Amino acid sequence: MDLTEAIKDYVNKKIGGLEKFYDQILRAEVKVGKETDHHLKGKIFVTECKLDVPGVDLFASKSEKNLYKAIDKVRDYLETELKKHKILQREKIKKDKRRVREEKAYHFEE
Repeated sequence: MDLTEAIKDYVNKKIGGLEKFYDQILRAEVKVGKETDHHLKGKIFVTECKLDVPGVDLFASKSEKNLYKAIDKVRDYLETELKKHKILQREKIKKDKRRVREEKAYHFEE
């Protein structure tokens, strides 16, 4: 499958837009292609994306009859996963701060 400028721009716009949900994305690796030319199913396009973020690597793979829909589905899935990851990171930071405060209070009382 030829990677046209239109497809490249669309991927950059959609996947690049994920930074507004989590600003610590280190790297994004995106693969797009045609999965099959099966005569019953027709053309099936696949989009895969791997995001490297601190603490975890996120991966999504979606197939659709329309390449742009596959890209949109990958983006939507990764948006949800980034939001979850951000919440978990915030909870971990709060928990760590609480633990440090408790340790300081314990040492003070001794």
